[in-house]
Amino acid sequence: MSGRIPQYFIDELVARADIVELIGSRLPLKKHGKEFKACCPFHGEKTPSFTVVPDKGFYHCFGCGAHGTALGFLMDHDHLGFVEAVEDLAARVGLDVPHEDGGTAVRAAAPSDALFAALDKAAALFRQELLSSDRGKDYFKARGLTGDTASTFSLGYAPDSWDFVLRHLGTSDADRLKLQQVGLTIEREKRPGVNTATGYYDRFRDRVMFPIRDARGRTIGFGGRVLDKGEPKYLNSPETELFHKGRELYGLYEARQASRTLTRIMVVEGYMDVVRLHQAGITYAVATLGTATTPEHLQRVFRICNELIFCFDGDRAGRAAAWRALENSLSQIRDGRQIRFLFLPDGHDPDSLVGEEGREAFEARLQTALPLSEYFLNHITAQVDIQTVDGRAQLAELARPLLDRIPEGVYRELMSEEVAKLVRIDASRLNAVQGRETQSQQRPQETLRPRIPPTPGGRGSVVRQAIRTLVHYPEIALKAPSSEGLEGIERPGIPLLIELLNELQENPCANTAALLERWRGRPDFDPLFKLASSEYPVDAAGAARELNDALAQLFPERSDQRLHDLMRKKAQEGLSDSERAELQGFLTRPQPQADVAPERTGHRT
Repeated sequence: MSGRIPQYFIDELVARADIVELIGSRLPLKKHGKEFKACCPFHGEKTPSFTVVPDKGFYHCFGCGAHGTALGFLMDHDHLGFVEAVEDLAARVGLDVPHEDGGTAVRAAAPSDALFAALDKAAALFRQELLSSDRGKDYFKARGLTGDTASTFSLGYAPDSWDFVLRHLGTSDADRLKLQQVGLTIEREKRPGVNTATGYYDRFRDRVMFPIRDARGRTIGFGGRVLDKGEPKYLNSPETELFHKGRELYGLYEARQASRTLTRIMVVEGYMDVVRLHQAGITYAVATLGTATTPEHLQRVFRICNELIFCFDGDRAGRAAAWRALENSLSQIRDGRQIRFLFLPDGHDPDSLVGEEGREAFEARLQTALPLSEYFLNHITAQVDIQTVDGRAQLAELARPLLDRIPEGVYRELMSEEVAKLVRIDASRLNAVQGRETQSQQRPQETLRPRIPPTPGGRGSVVRQAIRTLVHYPEIALKAPSSEGLEGIERPGIPLLIELLNELQENPCANTAALLERWRGRPDFDPLFKLASSEYPVDAAGAARELNDALAQLFPERSDQRLHDLMRKKAQEGLSDSERAELQGFLTRPQPQADVAPERTGHRT
């Protein structure tokens, strides 16, 4: 991509999106007054508390607190990244996604579209070849796969030819270059004395093909398995502009298609493991692509669900791979996330075992999977003799770099305590010796800036009232006074109110959803959503009057604060000529008549 997506486009996109149509294509919405309701897709419930507010352009669940705009729904429900969600929503409303280049918004050339198209054409070509090839079909039948499974995963076959893809898809120089860019072909080596190469040849030959797809279902690469005893057994696409092995998980797209509300993901080692598990009904299986599990893999998983199971063969190679996965998992541990390890019987992999014993028996094994903490402790204690002082000291040193990878929090403290028990030393002493602070020893983090002031009762503070009017009706900011004069008022929420007024007066937006998207990723995003979700039975004209009334109450506070500051400075150090003139203006200004009831005395009348 060539730069950031400009804010004006996101505003327009969210304003034009039909959030009812979008969510209604995935959930059975029922009209309820001006709003729509359904059972929440993000938590189990029988009574609908998931509400879509079409005129404001957002949804909110009063059961679990989930909330968002049309973009947020695509990110949370379909598990898309922000840019992917923007592209998906733009395609729905017929807009081209622009990008900022050197400060100027230009239409994206999107050269990657042609690369995606080349890969999708290749996937279709391999699929068609499988249907007409007994060699490919016989292999998959022998492995126990059905035609429906082959169709679900778009499985294919690359024949034993050096130019099968080139002949069908490389009819021009530009096409041949694209095939090389996406890893489907390889450029021939240059001959001695010749300045240019003599062409290309197919990368995948006589292999069954497993297309690897991104979150939108687009083909980004391939895995090819040899049919006989050739090497390598599995051949993957090389790293390209579209394909990065350390980030992608085979079968993740299919898993999300099988279930929109994944509660767990199981990582296995092979393509066939994934395909056979899905065929058996275990549709939450995915696989890495010939690499160890990376932190990027884990981040993708934990954006979808909080339970991850690693499933490995029980042999030495499988246990070595499991320990590498554990080491890479430590940095991603958070309170509430669950990581477990399942080791299969010797001689079995997931493909063979699920074929032999079926879904129910295989899933019953998941109950025996070891929690990360237990596997961690078992592995390091097996390397030492904890009955000796030397062994316990060695255990502490083995654990030290691993514990340091775990983010600060309750989990790390608990793990430190378990290691300390094995070492037979107090946890605080172990942490002190190893130079590791516990949470209780850390200073509390400072808040980023004042949040929206809390509502003590009724309609809340005057600042909160002003912010709420702008959240529900962003357009009224254009007719409101500027924020000048609010600086210096020492009230919670004033910085946010100033920022809202300045932002909406300089860059107006159409509705609440567009405003909320501008605050995505900022500290006040969730509090603003809570205000947007609160009932506010006032029309735009009424909201404008309420905003002006609130600001009218706040502006005198700035004058009173300034007068107090000038009087204090005069008494302490004296004033400049300009400050004396300003003070004189305050003192000679006529006092407004207060429109309030007379002060009560302590006597009844």
